[in-house]
Amino acid sequence: MTARYTDLAGRVVVVTGGSRALGASTALAFAENGAKVVVSGRDQAAIDDVVAAIRWEGNTAIGVAADATDAAQLVALRETTERDVGPADILVAFAGGSGEPTPSLDLTLEKWEGAVATNLTATFLTLQAFLGGMIERGGGAVVTMASAAARQPAKSNVGYAAAKAGVIAMTRHLATELAPMGVRINCIAPSAIENERMRSAMTDEARAGLAATFPLRRIGQPSDVAEAALYLSSASAGWITGVVLDVAGGKIMV
Repeated sequence: MTARYTDLAGRVVVVTGGSRALGASTALAFAENGAKVVVSGRDQAAIDDVVAAIRWEGNTAIGVAADATDAAQLVALRETTERDVGPADILVAFAGGSGEPTPSLDLTLEKWEGAVATNLTATFLTLQAFLGGMIERGGGAVVTMASAAARQPAKSNVGYAAAKAGVIAMTRHLATELAPMGVRINCIAPSAIENERMRSAMTDEARAGLAATFPLRRIGQPSDVAEAALYLSSASAGWITGVVLDVAGGKIMV
């Protein structure tokens, strides 16, 4: 059952990377709390599915396709949000990817630059598009997406790990810079989260083996990330900024 935060009702929430997995689950969780949700991603059909699921429950959502590595498309996302549902109160910058395992010496410059663009640059451009308005209005909450790969060595490629570590550094920098202006910025760093790709790539036995490596003896679920995002965006976390919340089943304790 999704946690309830009454202060989220009526808030305008923009979720990038919101068309699948972690982003979709998070968008649905905000909608269940009465927020007006803007679902953004690159796949219009997947966006439409999430928006339809939210509206089916009687909640408010719109979908806006945007590539988070394109500054102009992010500005258009902000403008559409403001025109159709109002200025963003909460920004959930979850767009990212390109974490496929690759030996570092085999990682091409193209793949390195792709990982940095998809994760670090995309997050920077997303925040840049929305933070100005939050500052003008005197407040807002932002949640960024890092990874367990940024917290300790993992099997993902070095470009992805470095980019996600950059997201953490950027989050802390901006949290310090913008705290006096009423804007809070926090970061979620998930470990293994079960999704369709994991289920198709791993047998039940392999997933059980993976679950056994976590102190809490299970693989994470998209809802675990969604619940963390709800909390960090709510008034319950009103005196929290610049933190990295490891949603990692006890595997990472920093």
